[in-house]
Amino acid sequence: MINIGIIGVGTVGSSVITILNQNKDIIQARAGKFLNIKTAVVKNVSKNRDIDIKVTDNINDVLDDPSIDIVVELMGGVDEAFEVVKKALKMGKAVVTANKALLAYHRYELQECAGDIAFEYEAAVAGGIPIITALRDGLSANHILSIKGILNGTTNYMLDAMINDSVSYEYILNKAQNLGYAEANPTFDVDGFDAAHKLLILSSIAYGIDAKPEDILIEGIKNIKPDDIKFAKDFNYAIKLLGIAKKIGSKVELRVHPVLISKDKMIAKIDGVMNGISVVGDKVGETLYYGAGAGGDATASAVVANIIDIARAGKASPMLGFNKPLEDNLTLVAKNDIKCKYYVRFDVANQPGVLHSISKILSDKNISIETMLQNQKNNQRANLLITIYETYEKDLNDAIDNIKQLDFVDKTISKIRIEN
Repeated sequence: MINIGIIGVGTVGSSVITILNQNKDIIQARAGKFLNIKTAVVKNVSKNRDIDIKVTDNINDVLDDPSIDIVVELMGGVDEAFEVVKKALKMGKAVVTANKALLAYHRYELQECAGDIAFEYEAAVAGGIPIITALRDGLSANHILSIKGILNGTTNYMLDAMINDSVSYEYILNKAQNLGYAEANPTFDVDGFDAAHKLLILSSIAYGIDAKPEDILIEGIKNIKPDDIKFAKDFNYAIKLLGIAKKIGSKVELRVHPVLISKDKMIAKIDGVMNGISVVGDKVGETLYYGAGAGGDATASAVVANIIDIARAGKASPMLGFNKPLEDNLTLVAKNDIKCKYYVRFDVANQPGVLHSISKILSDKNISIETMLQNQKNNQRANLLITIYETYEKDLNDAIDNIKQLDFVDKTISKIRIEN
């Protein structure tokens, strides 16, 4: 028998308990042992919960209990969770977590703390999709050339509605909140931080690179306007918030932001609240992973799968999948040195000389225009829509700063990267 302590019994924790109870026969057959939930830690012990296990508000009832073999950390947050998980590992207990923020900041310290103790975290990235197992085990013979993922279902749902139903950002955000897809404070999702935390975890497994959220380019979806949506529809693009990791020589590029991507691409076809991740290996080529990226049951399914893995094996391989640096001297590409194709929208006065002035500033920064389209808004104003060949982030940002100084250009300029 394996005894389990669960810290945090919210949506996911409740689903874990339900799955372990409802599917206990098949789980025992697959694990080879009976999995017993001995103790659950909650914030409010007086709250009515339909669970037939010991409930406490004292974390040490789990951490200091020598009979508990596996600690399931579902409390969320970073600092307190870090201390709790460290103590669990110090006490020799295996750990399963769904805490992406914890791993975004402390995955390397936790791997060192874990040593030969099992530490699993499949549920921290893309809910029920087994992407951690795929990267760490299934693709372990490959150099990973790139990862591109829709890692946040909330923003994918919102962008799909904006482009397919022509609704505003404000309208669809309110609807997403009413449906429970977005929190009352949606910043974590719509500003790209949730996806960034997940990308950092995947990039560590793929490349062994230790980056923090502050080190990488992160942009959300707030600035996408109806004019950008119209451009995407007219030119057969989807707009997706992607987490992107690429290996370029001895450097790794990590970024999270909206992209224009051809509707013909497989990842562009992933709709609604679903997640999808494309991984390209040097030997296997492209593989694509699709499924529910959030929700109690999907996330809990991954948590329980990790518990079963630990019950089977007892002792784990390294948490991130490697014992020594994967490759020597891999470094992170600086934000300003990222190179992309871009779409840029300017709101300009409808007067002579506008195109010449903007084109000259771009040319002075060695930026080449691929296409240019002008849409008249009224007699006085027009939208100037430009796509740009690959250029450096810094050069385009500098050019945009200079263009903003022109008195006929509105200071609000839209910029979306184009992904092949």
